Amino acid sequence: MSKLVADQADGLRRLLSRTPTRIVAVAGIARGDGATTTAMNLGAALVHQGKDVLLLDEHGPAADSVCAVWGLDPLGSLADVADRRLTRDSAVARSGCGVAVLPALPGVPHADADPRLLCHGGVILIDAAFDGEGRLSSLARLADELVLVLQPNAASITSAYAGIKRLHYAHGLKQLRFLVNAVSSVEEAQKVTANLANTGSRYLAVSLEPAGWVRADPHLADARRLGETVVEAFPASPAAVDFRRIAGDLGRWPWRIVAPGRTKSIENSEQAPRAATVPARSAHASGAVAA
Repeated sequence: MSKLVADQADGLRRLLSRTPTRIVAVAGIARGDGATTTAMNLGAALVHQGKDVLLLDEHGPAADSVCAVWGLDPLGSLADVADRRLTRDSAVARSGCGVAVLPALPGVPHADADPRLLCHGGVILIDAAFDGEGRLSSLARLADELVLVLQPNAASITSAYAGIKRLHYAHGLKQLRFLVNAVSSVEEAQKVTANLANTGSRYLAVSLEPAGWVRADPHLADARRLGETVVEAFPASPAAVDFRRIAGDLGRWPWRIVAPGRTKSIENSEQAPRAATVPARSAHASGAVAA
């Protein structure tokens, strides 16, 4: 297929999609790779670009979760909104930079409901948590893209390699993106990116697409102490520049083909919440990362 035809097909899919909302799951195989920080900074950068951003937090009350770092205490969760006990606006907590945050603990009934209709025309980020066997939640499998965050050291790369294999066998995952965090230079980032992409295509039967890189930056720690993202606190810092670049690129990532009639609705009306049950949804969702 020529590039022109591919671009036309991509544009047609956007026009015909039931909602332009994009879902991106961000995850790190090894603890400390910076996935939560990445999700928060991408959210802040996307809001700065004028996007409506909903960040779903799968890590719950953990000390380094999105809600804990930002000091937020949402009144409800994704399950509460799915069951119509609360509306989105009454359930979320909003960070200082404008990102709406909603807990979405895996394993809770209806916490895997498709949230696309909660963020019309915007971006939904999932700070994804793996289970004990290295698998994604049902919610994270709804994502249009999975971004795996890793660092340019042997331990992180080895963990990422093993994690990608588990994801491939567990979910039939054939494609994901990876973001190299805390790089010392652009040259180092490019080397890791090229090596990992080649390894994925040769040995893992998984297409690994680069999502970009973020430079090591002491301002990240300074921003965390302030309870802010580096994008907010130090917008001219190297890491902030990198996060804004990645956020800008995100809007140009090709859309996946969405099968008709596969999106489960969550209403976001301002009517009084009522008790209701959202119908069960197949694990093989439209636009899912496992597709």
